[in-house]
Amino acid sequence: MMLQFLDALRAAGIPASIKEHLLLLEALDRDVIERQPEQFYYLARAIYVKDEGLIDRFDQVFARVFRGVLGDGGVDQAEIPEEWLRLVAEKFLSPEEMEKIKSLGSWEEIMETLKKRLEEQQGRHQGGNKWIGTGGTSPFGHGGYNPEGVRIGGESRHKRAIKVWEQREFRNLDNSRELGTRNIKVALRRLRRFAREGSADELDLDETIRGTARQGWLDIRMRPERHNAVKLLLFLDVGGSMDPFVKLCEELFSAATGEFKNLEFFYFHNCLYEGVWKDNRRRFSERTPTWDILHKYGHDYKVIFVGDAAMSPYEISHPGGSVEHMNPEAGAVWLQRVTNTYPATVWLNPTNEAYWGYSQSTRMIQQLVNDRMYPMTIDGLDSAMRELTRKR
Repeated sequence: MMLQFLDALRAAGIPASIKEHLLLLEALDRDVIERQPEQFYYLARAIYVKDEGLIDRFDQVFARVFRGVLGDGGVDQAEIPEEWLRLVAEKFLSPEEMEKIKSLGSWEEIMETLKKRLEEQQGRHQGGNKWIGTGGTSPFGHGGYNPEGVRIGGESRHKRAIKVWEQREFRNLDNSRELGTRNIKVALRRLRRFAREGSADELDLDETIRGTARQGWLDIRMRPERHNAVKLLLFLDVGGSMDPFVKLCEELFSAATGEFKNLEFFYFHNCLYEGVWKDNRRRFSERTPTWDILHKYGHDYKVIFVGDAAMSPYEISHPGGSVEHMNPEAGAVWLQRVTNTYPATVWLNPTNEAYWGYSQSTRMIQQLVNDRMYPMTIDGLDSAMRELTRKR
């Protein structure tokens, strides 16, 4: 099982070595911890996890390999087979039936009863009001109803459990998680090239000291403010399938406007066509021709598209394929014009990367942007910024 644990950690992307494995075995051999599953969990985590972003991933692997119940030390506990934790059926009770269900009592009584059930139960169980299983009204297991009990695995349904086994911690620390405003700002800082332009209204302390020492009197030197000289065009897909990602896009937009002085943004729907807009309330009355953007902003601009690339393939490949108007030219033509005009172009996709291959439109967009499509995760945005900083 220990070797299986090591293999599972490696498969999950956690750099676990044989040296660390031997260290864990040595620690167990010298009894550095008490013989309790919880203490073993913390020992293993301290040895194997060197990056806090991997804690949640470690928790998932640990729960899968050492599936069981954490209890008090010195008490033999029965193993809970994995198949028990699968929801076989959900039993729906009427309000009258729920009112008849009585609580077992205090927290101590419930935990003591759970230990006894683990010792007595010999097989799988579903439904009913006593044994550990799925469905039913037992205070132990999951998928059923009891006003006060211990949920073992599964998903929370009635929010009534007083204790939950397999509840993972530090969920927001996994480095594959979606971005927050702070994380976005950190990732966007890779795309910086500082320059001093404009009026000299900032005190240059170093030059002032040098000049004063050289001249023998106070020689005040001023300089222009230092700012990010990178120029950015941001195209944001709005409406339809992008509605679930509004909050994430708002965070990206907020972070980008704070990081880039030379930022221009435009909205589009599904795919880029002959016109974009800046105000969604006036999307039909105040549009900016895409040709004007290509002619106005120089080739040194970086371009970021944000969208889920989920649409009918005809919206990309055919004139008139747009769901909202009769576009005279296909969306693919406009995307090719943008990538030809701006070599530094990437596409950020908020949907899970694992699903991209099942969407024909996503594959088409990915090909049109020269395979520079990245997920909107910490790693994805970091890779996108690295791509934009490459010299072309």
